[in-house]
Amino acid sequence: MISQEMIIADIIAQYPETLPVFKQFNLDCYECQIADLETLGHGAGVHKISIDQLLIALNAVLKK
Repeated sequence: MISQEMIIADIIAQYPETLPVFKQFNLDCYECQIADLETLGHGAGVHKISIDQLLIALNAVLKK
């Protein structure tokens, strides 16, 4: 399960199937060097994206 405390780059490395979700939310995290240090919650806040909606979408991909 993905949580807002997780590092973005770790999420993408561990769960590459989440990449389309990041793109859907206009988060180009896979190209960003800060993704190696930034938590999902912080990144969502910086980009003014609902962390709750992002978490729902990311975790839904893992359930498929």
